[in-house]
Amino acid sequence: MRRSRTRTEGTPLSEGQAPNDLWCTDYKGEFMLSDKRYCYPLTVTDHASRYLLLCEAMESNAEKPAFTAFERLFKERGLPRAIRSDNGVPFASPNGLFNLSKLSVWWLRLGISIERIKPGHPQQNGRHERMHLTLKKEATRPAGANLLQQQAKFDDFIEEFNNERPHEALNMRCPGELYTPSPRPYDGIPEPHYPFHDRTVNVTSCGRLCLYRKKINLSTSLAGQAVGVKEVESGIWLVSFMEYDLGYIDLEEKTLQPLENPFGPKVLPMS
Repeated sequence: MRRSRTRTEGTPLSEGQAPNDLWCTDYKGEFMLSDKRYCYPLTVTDHASRYLLLCEAMESNAEKPAFTAFERLFKERGLPRAIRSDNGVPFASPNGLFNLSKLSVWWLRLGISIERIKPGHPQQNGRHERMHLTLKKEATRPAGANLLQQQAKFDDFIEEFNNERPHEALNMRCPGELYTPSPRPYDGIPEPHYPFHDRTVNVTSCGRLCLYRKKINLSTSLAGQAVGVKEVESGIWLVSFMEYDLGYIDLEEKTLQPLENPFGPKVLPMS
């Protein structure tokens, strides 16, 4: 039976017990400003400390401004081990292989694991959702006159949330007392290497692999990325992206048979 390339499902979830082990991100529901434009707040928290790393007043949930916001955040705070999100854009792509988006592919290239909650299970990002309820109550009612004024309200909320508001779950300490920047600096993207594969192939701009004059659809989310390919039997090639095995290409059929979703943290069996 052919495995779905696009079925949306959650990944294993880590516990995120130390600062920067796990960041959580989402867009709080959009709302209208006084100037009749909509604001889409992009938020990021550190799971362990509850520290609010980012609350950015966006014009949309488009991918490009999200890249800009995360790059600035990585430069300021370093890189987390993992980022948890829901299955919406731009964190995931409904039509991409394993629902990968260009944003999540970039995170993987930076050595950040991706975690996704199960559809319809917002409680799996519960700490982040509770912060959203407080944010909605205290920083969006009434809404700002425009994006600039709304961002000023968000900035005030960040300061109070992190440094003036003790949390019972933190033994009545503030998130700012617990959070420290990540020791992993943002130094750009290292090039992937595939020493155990037969060759390295660049995915075309339309998301295809070209192998022995055959064109195989892979994913536009991987456009421009280098993948490793290895012939495991005659005409059957394993395709890998970084340390993740994606699936097997049948050159005769010009098809990709995906493997189980390889992304998300590796969860060890309980002893």
